[in-house]
Amino acid sequence: MASAPKAVCKFPGIANVLPIIYNNKLPCPLPVTFIVSKTAIPLVKQAHTIIHSYLKPGDTAIDATVGNGHDTVFLLDLIAPGGTVFGFDIQQQAINKTRELIDRQPHAECARLIHADHAHMPEHIPQNYHGKISAVMFNLGYLPGSDKQIITKTESTIAALKSACRLLTANGVITVLVYPGHSGGDTEAEHVQQWCERLNREQYHCQLIINTSAKTSAPRLYVIKKTGMTKAVEY
Repeated sequence: MASAPKAVCKFPGIANVLPIIYNNKLPCPLPVTFIVSKTAIPLVKQAHTIIHSYLKPGDTAIDATVGNGHDTVFLLDLIAPGGTVFGFDIQQQAINKTRELIDRQPHAECARLIHADHAHMPEHIPQNYHGKISAVMFNLGYLPGSDKQIITKTESTIAALKSACRLLTANGVITVLVYPGHSGGDTEAEHVQQWCERLNREQYHCQLIINTSAKTSAPRLYVIKKTGMTKAVEY
């Protein structure tokens, strides 16, 4: 009796990458527009490199998780003068630290820090910016140097990602750095992955970047690029 044919992933090189992520339980095949790649570059730097190619002075960007403020300052340097960066965090401590950094930068007036859950970004960003955001950065997990029990929550994260898609301009980009290796991180990473897989493939192109030496608990960088299509879609 002939054996049943094996399922084959149709993405080049995917078999070398996905076992690390799914612990050998592959949802195979992934949509062909879901690009998976490896890098030796630290993922924070990789995210910055990607964002850099999307922003110029006068643009608008969002740091959806300001943390200690480093990504906010990075975005500020790219959009100033003339642009705006909105920074969100649910912890007042993070907002305060970021404000201290911002106030030492040229063009500090281009930054608007908002103490609020990033799931509610559209409520805090003026309507005239909706659909005109060039880049959104997420760095999930907990605030470095603070209580590790205070972390980004899966439900809020997914709501924030959906909001980011609506706020994003055509040909804009979202980067999402996730950390499976902490309490709650595995669940959050899994839901971000599932959300990316459900995105409309005509309107969004997704890329997953991992480190060449990545373990199951290693950080992952998701890059979501919005195409020029304007048709309303469900995701």
